[in-house]
Amino acid sequence: MPFLLALDAGGTSTRATLVDRTGNCVSYARAGSGNPISSGTEYASAQLVLAAEAAVKSAGVAPSHIDSVLMAMAGMSVNASTDWISQPMKKRGFTGAIRLESDLLATFFSGTWEPEGYGVVAGTGSAGIRVRRGEVERSADGLGWLLGDVGSGFWIGHRVARAVMATLDGRAGPTGLTALLLEELGIPATGQRIVHGRLESLRLATDALYRLRPIELSRFAPLAFAVADDATAGSILADAAEALAGLFQAIASPNVTGPLVLGGSILAQEGVVAQSLSAAAAASGLVTTTHQVPDGMVGAIVLSLRSAGVEVGADVFQRIVATLAGLR
Repeated sequence: MPFLLALDAGGTSTRATLVDRTGNCVSYARAGSGNPISSGTEYASAQLVLAAEAAVKSAGVAPSHIDSVLMAMAGMSVNASTDWISQPMKKRGFTGAIRLESDLLATFFSGTWEPEGYGVVAGTGSAGIRVRRGEVERSADGLGWLLGDVGSGFWIGHRVARAVMATLDGRAGPTGLTALLLEELGIPATGQRIVHGRLESLRLATDALYRLRPIELSRFAPLAFAVADDATAGSILADAAEALAGLFQAIASPNVTGPLVLGGSILAQEGVVAQSLSAAAAASGLVTTTHQVPDGMVGAIVLSLRSAGVEVGADVFQRIVATLAGLR
């Protein structure tokens, strides 16, 4: 039986699944970041090839027996030339056609097989899409840490860092985030030790934070969830929820009613951000159901099957979900 290979190229890791035309997942593998925007094409292509080879090797299938390869990745990469990945794949024996699709569309179809609805992703970055007739009709944000990514891990983590710096600088009252951030940075408690008119912990934290790449501030987002009952942390999360509700409004249309799929590390977990966004979307009257998904792997498989001419309805979708869960 001919096989299809689907890959979900994330900013942290790449997932690859070998699937037959009935929607039965045969093997699953992981590698490093396959996002060419954040990791560069050379590193991303190496990780995509690594994940692809691991998936076919696990199933005992030769790369030349793969009919087609579909890769879901950051939308800014989808319309670019595929030479950076097609050439390395061919060198490793993958002679089937290679197709790139939006990671946002893959996330949407990880939660539903229905052809119309909405998807909002908030992980390190954030973006939203409106899906109509199985295609992206409207998208918003995904503009990166400098210009957008509202309510994202970076957005929250940045505000956590700023809030703690304000506390240490005496410009804001105490917050439970302070001890957590200093511990995360490996900065020992220095009490109220003053050096050159400032707390020593402020100097150490400032130096440590400026050594990070801006996008790395996303690592501090979990701290806000850890002390969500803290007034400062709660305010940050409430603002994130409001920003993401605004993102949903940007993609909403009275002509599209359907499910809302939430993805990314911020929205895949339970908590005030996902709950508030779900409530705001439901109040619009445009959302029928809400689904939370961990990544875009199921959707990449759905897109792979559909591009091969396979009709994916409820039965096939459930087969994909069930057989993939058994491999993870």
